[in-house]
Amino acid sequence: MAEVRAAIASAMTERELYEHIREMALRLGWLVYHTYDSRRSYPGFPDVVLVRPPRLILAELKRERGELSPQQERWLEALRRVPGIAVYVWRPSDWLSGEIERVLRGEHDTA
Repeated sequence: MAEVRAAIASAMTERELYEHIREMALRLGWLVYHTYDSRRSYPGFPDVVLVRPPRLILAELKRERGELSPQQERWLEALRRVPGIAVYVWRPSDWLSGEIERVLRGEHDTA
């Protein structure tokens, strides 16, 4: 089972991961923002903004073995220091393990 999960995670694109997260977040009452074309945005800002008061989540989405750019690391580090914002780097394995669902359901209050 772990091998199958690892193969699925390795094959999943960031776009596919985003679509899974978006669909679940909307079903759970979250507002979802994702920049359609980040090439004209300031480099490094997280991929997804999720709001369901009183919670605010910013998440960078990566392929299973994708690495953060220096700009992404800078943004994430700065955002983690802001009280009240939960900041995550989510990968396909986080989706497949149920971790992202637990966060969206409020079962985890901290990043």
